[in-house]
Amino acid sequence: MKTTSIRVRLTLWYGSALALILVLFAVALYLVMSRALREQVDASLDEAAAVAIRTLGEHRFGPFLIFEDLSQDFPEIALLDKFFQIFGPAGQVTIQSANIQSREIPLSQTSFRASLDGKSTFESVQFEKGVPLRLLSVPIRQDDQLVNILRVGTSLYPTERMLHRLLAGLYIASPLALLVSLVGGWFLAGRALRPVHAITQAAQRIAAGDWSQRIQTPHSNDEIGQLASTFNDMIGRLEVSFRQIRQFSADASHELRTPLTITKGETELALRRPRQAEDYQVVLESNLEEIDRMSRIVDELLFLSRADLGEIKLKMYPVQLDDLVREIQQQALVLGQERNIHTVLEAIEPVVVQGDDLRLRELLLNLVDNAVKYSHEGQTVELSLLVAGNKGKLVVRDHGIGLALEDHGRIFDRFYRTDEARSHSAKGTGLGLAICKWIVEVHHGTIEVQSVVHGGSCFTVFLPLAPSVATV
Repeated sequence: MKTTSIRVRLTLWYGSALALILVLFAVALYLVMSRALREQVDASLDEAAAVAIRTLGEHRFGPFLIFEDLSQDFPEIALLDKFFQIFGPAGQVTIQSANIQSREIPLSQTSFRASLDGKSTFESVQFEKGVPLRLLSVPIRQDDQLVNILRVGTSLYPTERMLHRLLAGLYIASPLALLVSLVGGWFLAGRALRPVHAITQAAQRIAAGDWSQRIQTPHSNDEIGQLASTFNDMIGRLEVSFRQIRQFSADASHELRTPLTITKGETELALRRPRQAEDYQVVLESNLEEIDRMSRIVDELLFLSRADLGEIKLKMYPVQLDDLVREIQQQALVLGQERNIHTVLEAIEPVVVQGDDLRLRELLLNLVDNAVKYSHEGQTVELSLLVAGNKGKLVVRDHGIGLALEDHGRIFDRFYRTDEARSHSAKGTGLGLAICKWIVEVHHGTIEVQSVVHGGSCFTVFLPLAPSVATV
């Protein structure tokens, strides 16, 4: 059973359930029809007995009843489908209808004892090589004395014949109905599982590398349609993830290849011939600088990988963000000394946020370092911190190389750097803004960028205020 298809199993389960239902229905129908027909026979016997008793009441009771007198006033006595017997109080036959003159049907002890107790009795009997009979024995009492016992009987052959025909019809109709239902169930199972077949084919094509495959389920909102829609959403997310992984691998390889190439080239050049100690020192310093750059890339990659896995644990507590901004502004002055770039505070308000002090410091330092790095010599970087509703608004603005509009959506991607950014500064890793975005999001905030080419960039960060401050 485990190796058969779902279509076959559904058909077999459906057929087995239907066969059981048909058997139960046939048995129930046969029992109900049998009981109904026997009740109908008993009712007709009861009615005939009532009519016979009324007729007998018009004649004298006892052992000297004359059948001819009764048959004139009670013609039902001579009917072919029923027979009548009148027994004396001792159980002997006194009168019986003509259609059983040749057959002796004695009064049973059960009926006789019930008649003595004044009770009517229904019996079903069948004599050897005879038809089954249904009998009703009714006591006739006068002055609390049993004077006669009236028996009305009829053949059960019509009833048995009707039940046999019903049984034969069920024997023929049930297998035919089961066969038709199995064929219909096979067809319906095929139609119901058609979307599953489409899912299987799409999955096979996706496994072959075609991530553009989607399952088409027009106007379908049932369980299969919902499964197909969920499958499409999953494939869409996987396609984006694999594209990002390929881009990430390419970017990481590119970023690491450059310092490795420089290090290798300078080392090979230094080893071609003997040189002065000063020349080797220059090569070693250059190599150390490239090694530092690769170390930063590896450290930042490791940080982002741990962040993706949820292994970075934050210590959340109220942080005085304005004090943090002032500290970073002082560090930025040192960063910009070499190129005469000044970092100034435009406007600052007391802001307390719920967060991790180290990660918020890293966020501010990365943003300010980027602003200093991509500013032209002698320019100014401006910082501001304001309260905007229930959030703190941090703005870092520079007047450097700027970004094109099409780069705004990708600036926070890992390793993404514009060509102008690469040519302006070779020290970047392309991971700083990706780390900034993660820090902002883990603090339930948002980060936005506004920039134009050669017009500078403005990064705006919104962070929720600490609960005690937000409710004031």
